[in-house]
Amino acid sequence: MSDTPVKLEEGEAIVIPRRLDPEDAQLALQQLQSILRRQEVVEALAHRQYEEDDRSNLLEGLLHRQHENEIKSIVNDLHPSDIAFILESLPVNERQAVWQLVSAEHDADVLLEVDDWARESLIQSMDHQDLIAATEHMDADEIADLAADLPADVIAEVQKGLTDEERAQLIEAMGYPEDTVGAIMDFEMVRVREDVSLEVVLRYLRRLHELPDHTDQIFVVDRQDKLQGTLSLSTLLVREPDMLVSDVMVTEYLTLSPLDSDADAAGAFERYDLVSAGVVDDQGRLIGRVTIAEVVDVIQEDSQEQALSRAGLQEEDIFAPVLSALRNRAPWLFVNLCTASIASLVASRFEDTVSQIVILAFLMSIVAGIGGNSGNQTMTMIIRALAVGRVTSSNAWRLVKRELTVTFMVGACGSLVAASFAWAISGSLAIAAVMMVAMICNMLIGAALGVLIPILRDRFGKDPAMGSSVLLTFATDSLGFLIFLGLATLFLM
Repeated sequence: MSDTPVKLEEGEAIVIPRRLDPEDAQLALQQLQSILRRQEVVEALAHRQYEEDDRSNLLEGLLHRQHENEIKSIVNDLHPSDIAFILESLPVNERQAVWQLVSAEHDADVLLEVDDWARESLIQSMDHQDLIAATEHMDADEIADLAADLPADVIAEVQKGLTDEERAQLIEAMGYPEDTVGAIMDFEMVRVREDVSLEVVLRYLRRLHELPDHTDQIFVVDRQDKLQGTLSLSTLLVREPDMLVSDVMVTEYLTLSPLDSDADAAGAFERYDLVSAGVVDDQGRLIGRVTIAEVVDVIQEDSQEQALSRAGLQEEDIFAPVLSALRNRAPWLFVNLCTASIASLVASRFEDTVSQIVILAFLMSIVAGIGGNSGNQTMTMIIRALAVGRVTSSNAWRLVKRELTVTFMVGACGSLVAASFAWAISGSLAIAAVMMVAMICNMLIGAALGVLIPILRDRFGKDPAMGSSVLLTFATDSLGFLIFLGLATLFLM
């Protein structure tokens, strides 16, 4: 939705400010898809004509330019985040075609907003000069975010236009591992000395063109840039101007190390309701800061990665070629196939039992399924607790016992329902009793593994969520069949 002038009287007009609305991006995406479909139809019709038909080629060119102008008027009126959403929602060839029509003034912001898997295809469609133009005015931390996707010659060219300080910041930011605080921190912040008055600080702020984004506090440092405290903007505004910074600054504050995990930083922001936090080196010198904007991105990315990891997937372009998707999905599907085969092998060992009591074939899937569901509930809770640091070596066994207790109580109630169902369709109390015991046992196995699998993977430095549901399903299916059919063989045959 763009700024809209509204005429009041002759010569007078007001402008209605543009309102940010995610639904605008959804509507724009639908409009673009409609235009792109029309363009496909025009091209298909034109190709049916003879190549020497100049009138057909002229008409195709006119319609193509009309469609391009329509696309430009739609996308260039959107916020860069909305443009990024639209580009991510289009197949690669359409994405690159629309990207060529995005105004150059949006290039830098869109490249920073778009997801990594889509950014690669956008950069591939840009020439050397366009890439330099898009990145040369970025801050050092922003260039570092894109460095992995940018050609080396572009990085070298951009570095030439940086000051010595900015070049040092870029090299520093690029040197930190991914998923650390150093990789997401920025270098723009306001620093003051503790021996100046608030009036001096206010005069200093007024000389700045603008404050860095998400500035809620000013960092108080000494002459060696060692952090001494923080001064909130609210305190600066309400206290007497002649007071010294040292008299009103806060000396209890959170600091982060550049090598801290970004997930740990996100947890700290959530716990203490922070908007920004300083980053200090081993000598206590202030080298950067992390803001809520970066933290929100970290939380969103971790949430997406966790959801994908549980299914054994990594993030992928949903419009990527089939072979690329196969490389992402096939490994854990193959593992799942192997585990399912083992579960079927276990069931096949009880062929005689199932052939004589056919009803068991219908009931054993219930036992396996409810054990898997119980384990998934527990696993979800544990993975979340691991993510926020609530699980330690000292409380792991206590968690196992608690989950077993909860699962036993839930299983006892649920197994009565399952046993009643088994008795109703089989007419056998013995089958109902076997069903009840097997269901409780498999639920307890699922709960125990739901705790142990993510904890053990985390202990060995692996992603606790990666493929955990596949491993859990393997265990609850195989052991569920073994327990149910084993009990049936012992007590019913």
